[in-house]
Amino acid sequence: MPLRKDDSGLRQVAMEVLVPGSPEQVWQAIATGAGMSAWFTPTSVDEHVGGHISFDLGEENCGAGGSSGKVTVWDPPHRFAYEEYNWSGDAPPVATEVTVTSRSGDRCVIRMVHSLFTDRDDWDDELESFETGWPGFFEVLKIYLAHFPGRRSAAVRVMAGYPGGELEAWSKVTGALNLMGANVDERRESSKGAPRLAGVVERVHQDRTVRELMMRIDQPAEGVAIVGTCTVADQAFVMASIYLYGDDAAAVAETEQAEWSSWLRGLPEVQRTAP
Repeated sequence: MPLRKDDSGLRQVAMEVLVPGSPEQVWQAIATGAGMSAWFTPTSVDEHVGGHISFDLGEENCGAGGSSGKVTVWDPPHRFAYEEYNWSGDAPPVATEVTVTSRSGDRCVIRMVHSLFTDRDDWDDELESFETGWPGFFEVLKIYLAHFPGRRSAAVRVMAGYPGGELEAWSKVTGALNLMGANVDERRESSKGAPRLAGVVERVHQDRTVRELMMRIDQPAEGVAIVGTCTVADQAFVMASIYLYGDDAAAVAETEQAEWSSWLRGLPEVQRTAP
């Protein structure tokens, strides 16, 4: 939905997504630290009104950084709201309200509204960026709720600069991982010499500044992997975010973090190899 403004200075963007799961399962995923960390980014939540909330978006999300604030509404499993105070430089606080509405067939609609008050247009582009940033995460959420709800999770999150342009970086990383030209529903396995990655392609997204490929994986463990490129301040970057699920997720993630970090840093020198 487009940015909405009124004469009071209120500015809002709103999104809705239909996800699998009961209200209780969806609430666990969207209103708790363990739940949000399983599909979004490392998050901590004090589960009560006035509690602290923080997000560590990290450099691997193309410079998104992190933010913190406080919980303003805690009404499980239906309504959750919070305010963030340092989400973008000296921007005014942004308020987020999330509601969960049950639908037939063990599904729920999540509605998310971001709001801020200002009489300046300075932050409109960044407020609108929420609308373009969330859909990719929502696709991870759908997979998490459909296949791994409530399971322990850990993540691999890496990013490295690339000396060429973003298109060249995209070709390099997808070629080296045997993902070049991959289509949705196609099974792929990474090439010899690259980090382990095997699964089914769930989503391919490309625009002028970001390219991403998402897989539901079974190697190196069950989970979701996102490999992509982005451009920040005319610098190309390659990145990987891998959400792993299961009792051994943390141990696998620790091993894979080191491997992916080393591999991405050496990517400019990697030659395309046969699978």
